[in-house]
Amino acid sequence: MEKLNLLPPKIDVETKAILKQLSQSHRYLAELKGIAKTIPNEAILINTLPLLEAKDSSAIENIITTHDEVYKESLFESFISNPNAKEVHQYAKALKTGYNALKEKKLITNKIILDIQEIIVSNNAGYRKLPGTELKNAATGETVYIPPQDYETIVQLMQNLEKYINNDDLHPVDSLIKMAIIHYQFESIHPFYDGNGRTGRILNILYLVQKDLLDLPILYLSSYIIRTKGDYYRLLQEVRDKENWEEWILYMLKGVEITSKGTIYLINEISKLMKKYKHEIRNQYKFYSQDLLNNLFKHPYTKIDYLQKDLNIHRQTAASYLDELVKGGFLKKEKIGRNNYYINEPLFKLFKDFNLISEEN
Repeated sequence: MEKLNLLPPKIDVETKAILKQLSQSHRYLAELKGIAKTIPNEAILINTLPLLEAKDSSAIENIITTHDEVYKESLFESFISNPNAKEVHQYAKALKTGYNALKEKKLITNKIILDIQEIIVSNNAGYRKLPGTELKNAATGETVYIPPQDYETIVQLMQNLEKYINNDDLHPVDSLIKMAIIHYQFESIHPFYDGNGRTGRILNILYLVQKDLLDLPILYLSSYIIRTKGDYYRLLQEVRDKENWEEWILYMLKGVEITSKGTIYLINEISKLMKKYKHEIRNQYKFYSQDLLNNLFKHPYTKIDYLQKDLNIHRQTAASYLDELVKGGFLKKEKIGRNNYYINEPLFKLFKDFNLISEEN
């Protein structure tokens, strides 16, 4: 076990290559921040994109589920076709909890980090107190890294990390560089028995919001990490073994650029689809309203209860509206037991194909 140093790093992390990539990463991140404001109701992004991130981030930990199972789990609490869907929803809940706490406190504290991890794993064991944790190569079973084993050392490192996150005077470098350093340090401390990867990926997006690089938590690197998993773990280890900060930071900065481009594309496609639905539904039905449109887009699946609540109408009226939209080809009606639900199929396809979109752009 090698000693993990306190932050900040003792070497120059603002190399020419990093500064060059920074301009691209900031360019697309700023464009994403602006594009997000074009969606008329922020709930449309807040309720959908975290589920995509939760699904991908959980998949990195081999918690595999489908888009359909994740969306059904949102509609019906009793629906259990894949218990992994519940874990995905716990992740999405943890992300929203962290985001709401950040909005209130303006800081990312260890209390928030502990709360996030507790929701993800559904227990309050807190920081590791027992030795024995080792990180292994998934393919060979070989131990590649032994994180700090002593509880007091973990607490000291996490206190240092908290100060580093919230005090820019400790290391006056670009925020995206700091995000990469924070992620490395957290994953290397590996403070919890379980949920370290998922908690660390939530910290990424919270930090971008804290630094005002985004208004909403809508940039998620998990799909990028899944496609480059080998590089991700290799470069983390190279910082530990060789202090190869440059390649690690470049990797994370490139992830911000690529994922921003993909998310910009996705939001633009959502906006186009919303305009199409708005025009066609308004022309065909007298019951069109902006609240109705928002309901159809804040989640790929809806149900009578949701529409009844959002439009403040009787249940029978909500059912009638949805059935008319099914007849018009705007929704597809499905049934689980006695419960009907309604699918916005073009929106579902956009989310289902999001990883492919990210790769192409």
